[in-house]
Amino acid sequence: MALNSPNWVFWVIWTAVSALLPLRNPPITAPNEPILILDFGSQYAQLIARRVREAGAFSLLVAPATPLETLRSLAPKGIILSGGPSSVGAADAPRCDPRLFELGVPVLGICYGMQLGCELLGGVVEPAPAREYGRARLEIGVSEGLLGGIPSLTSVWMSHGDQVTGLNESFIPLASTDTCPFAAVRHVEQPFYGVQFHPEVTHTPHGVDILRNFLYGICGCSGSWKMSEFLETACEQVRDQVGEDRVICGLSGGVDSSVVAALLARAIGDQLTCIFVDNGLLRKNERELVERTFRDHFDVDLRVVDATSDFLGDLAGVTDPQEKRRLIGHRFIDVFKQTADEAGDNVRFLAQGTLYPDVIESGQSLAGTAANIKLHHNVGGLPEELGFELVEPLRDLFKDEVRTLGEVLGLPPAIVWRHPFPGPGLAVRVLGDITPDKLDLLRDCDEILLEEIVANELYRSTNQVFAVLLPVRSVGVMGDGRTYDSVVAIRAVETQDFMTADWARIPYDVLASISNRIINEVNGVNRVVYDISSKPPATIEWE
Repeated sequence: MALNSPNWVFWVIWTAVSALLPLRNPPITAPNEPILILDFGSQYAQLIARRVREAGAFSLLVAPATPLETLRSLAPKGIILSGGPSSVGAADAPRCDPRLFELGVPVLGICYGMQLGCELLGGVVEPAPAREYGRARLEIGVSEGLLGGIPSLTSVWMSHGDQVTGLNESFIPLASTDTCPFAAVRHVEQPFYGVQFHPEVTHTPHGVDILRNFLYGICGCSGSWKMSEFLETACEQVRDQVGEDRVICGLSGGVDSSVVAALLARAIGDQLTCIFVDNGLLRKNERELVERTFRDHFDVDLRVVDATSDFLGDLAGVTDPQEKRRLIGHRFIDVFKQTADEAGDNVRFLAQGTLYPDVIESGQSLAGTAANIKLHHNVGGLPEELGFELVEPLRDLFKDEVRTLGEVLGLPPAIVWRHPFPGPGLAVRVLGDITPDKLDLLRDCDEILLEEIVANELYRSTNQVFAVLLPVRSVGVMGDGRTYDSVVAIRAVETQDFMTADWARIPYDVLASISNRIINEVNGVNRVVYDISSKPPATIEWE
């Protein structure tokens, strides 16, 4: 899980301890005009949320059993009922409060959400005579409202075994497919709309148009979800939460922690102290980049701690990856706590870069009742000995939105767009035992690799690119002499969520240039190999 997060500061805290405190969630708040998405277990739930935000409206995923009063307190502009794997008639099927329509706001049901909404309003849901999975031809009968401006014949993506088979006179059919007579419907009295297909996926070419019809034509959203407005709202919330107290922020140089630090610098100024721990396992010139950005540009109280000798002393002779992680975590806690203690007596808060997928995957929805998919390193508590309360200004944002916020804040592209870096740093990219010479060699290789990837405009089309120093040597020939030097592996992957990944098809001429430069410019390397393993079965990192 740490492999897809640059915020290694909190990853090492997490991995080093076993006793956790309950998460102190902030009060339930939402920007103006939120679209609430009741998640019934759909694999596309997060995608719905992203599509809504991309269209200019703010979205929040909430548990289906969220109390009606909680939903009302958020003052939603509209509600979307997601798809899900269950059958509406099953005893254990997830359901929402049947009084949902008392809120008086438009509701859009997608797949399972359509079936549930129709059943609540008197419709009949049964197993379909012919299941639909994949593309289907949608024939639109009412080209207005939800389906206004959509071609009368269009392609949609279906994925269902049940469907609505009976409607009372309060429903108006809007569209059908060859096997689904009620592929889209609306209710006459209630502001309910349903689609059996998935408008959020790219396989439905006019799906975004349908969602925009719902958001703007039906819900009346103003399109006010802009990152600049979010920034001002987030700054106000931080000021309200922090008051006159001070905040500690652990900086790693990664995207999340850097954006948190820049946002806090704007919100509370000299009440912020950032701590950057140089453990000797960083990328080349990483410490200088952080110092230049935050001390010079943002004028932040930045405490840089050079603990290289302590970390490398702990790691001397250690080859087991898990032991490396454990030692790094324990040492970091000691160094971070000592530095935090020196920051003053009125330090009450610790800022961290929890993102919205972290919150969702950890079951920490606004209502606190979402299914627990996995426990994430940024959600769930801190070691008790640190004794801080959390400030998490990014907990409502997706990763791409964090990058956009970083640009709004004026962070340099080298930070905003940098690839993830593993929690233990280069300790898990130097396979086997770690020495200063090996780390220097790997830094030089990694710098050449990234220079070539950037120069060939491949950095943003790949999601993670790095070099690995292997614990083997190979025979080579340089000039008239025989060499017996190190082997370096190159890893480049493409992924949407880092849960799965495919190896990047780097052009052969670029790979050749990378290999030639590393072998010719880095003493001690005579062979470069390219990793063409996907995840799964391999992982992105080697250790």
